[in-house]
Amino acid sequence: MTNGPQAEQRLEQLREEAWKKGVVPGKGVDVAGGPIPRKPGYYGQPVVKPPVWTWEIPLYFFFGGMAGMSGVIASGAIIFHQVDLARAAMWVAAVGGAVLSPILLIMDLGRPHLFLNMLRVFKHRSAMSMGAWILSAFGACAVPGLIALELHAHQIFPGTLDQLLRVAAGLLIFGSAIFGTLLATYTGVLIGATAIPAWFLHRTLLPIHFGTAGLGSAAAVLELLGHRIPALNVIGFYAAGVETVLLIWLSVDKHGAADRAIHEHGSGWLIRIGEVLNGPLALALRFFAFIPFAAISFLLGALVSRVGWIVVGKVSGADPESVFAAERY
Repeated sequence: MTNGPQAEQRLEQLREEAWKKGVVPGKGVDVAGGPIPRKPGYYGQPVVKPPVWTWEIPLYFFFGGMAGMSGVIASGAIIFHQVDLARAAMWVAAVGGAVLSPILLIMDLGRPHLFLNMLRVFKHRSAMSMGAWILSAFGACAVPGLIALELHAHQIFPGTLDQLLRVAAGLLIFGSAIFGTLLATYTGVLIGATAIPAWFLHRTLLPIHFGTAGLGSAAAVLELLGHRIPALNVIGFYAAGVETVLLIWLSVDKHGAADRAIHEHGSGWLIRIGEVLNGPLALALRFFAFIPFAAISFLLGALVSRVGWIVVGKVSGADPESVFAAERY
C-alpha cells in the first residue's frame, strides 16, 4: 500500500510518461481499496460454484454402488446355481437401490416431486437425468426380481407357474445386473463431468473407483451376512487390489495447484484414509485370512472415500487458482 507525498509524486511521473510515450510499461501504484483485486478469481470470489451437496449424497453414492454391484453378484450366483447367495444379494440390491438410495436422493432434493420431475424428460447427455432413470430402472428390476426369486425358492406355486417365476426371476436379475453396473459407475461420471478441477482432472479414475468400491462393498456385506465362499473372497481380493493401484495412481498423477485439494488439504486426507482402508489394509487382512476384518475395513474405506470426494469438490471449487490452473490440462 502506498500513500502520501510519494504516491502523488509517482502518479505525476506516470502521467508525464503516459503523455509523452502513450504507454506506461513500469509498475504503477497499489491503492488501498482500489478496483484491482489482490486475490485470484473474481474479486477474491470463487470462479465456479462449489457443490452444495450435504451428507445424503455420499451415502447415496455408497449405498447405490453397493446395491448395484449386488445385482451383478446375484446374476453370477444364478448362473452357478447359488440360490441362497442370489437371494441375499438381491435383498441387498432391493433395500439399498430401491429403498435407501431414492430416500437419500429425495432428501437431498428437498421435495419428492423434484425427483419425479427429473423423470419427465429423458436427456441422454445429462448425467443427472440418466442417473434418475438408471436408479428407477434398477429398482423396477430388483424388487420384482427379488419377489419372483423368493416365491420360486419357497415353491409356493407348483408346476408351470413356478417355472415361469424362475424364468422371470432370472430375467429380472440379469436386468438388475445391467442397470446395477450403470448405477455403481454413473456417479463417478456425474462428478467428473463438472467444472470442479479436482473432479474433472480425475474423470477417468472416478467411474473405475466408484464401480470397484461398489463391487467390493457388495462382496463384503454378503460375507458379513455369512456367505463365506471362495468366489466372494476372490472378488474381495480383486477390489482391494484395484483400489491399491488407484491409490498409487492418485498419489503419482498430480496436477499441481489444479488438484491440490486432494494433496495439500485435510479433504485429501479423507480420500487417502479411505483408499488405505479399502486398498492395502483390506488386501493384507484378506491375505492373512481375516475375512470379517477385511470386509469391515473395505466398507469403512468405501464410505470415507465417498465423503472425501465430496469434501474435495467443495474445497477445489472454492479455490479460484485451482480453476485457472486446471485450464492448462
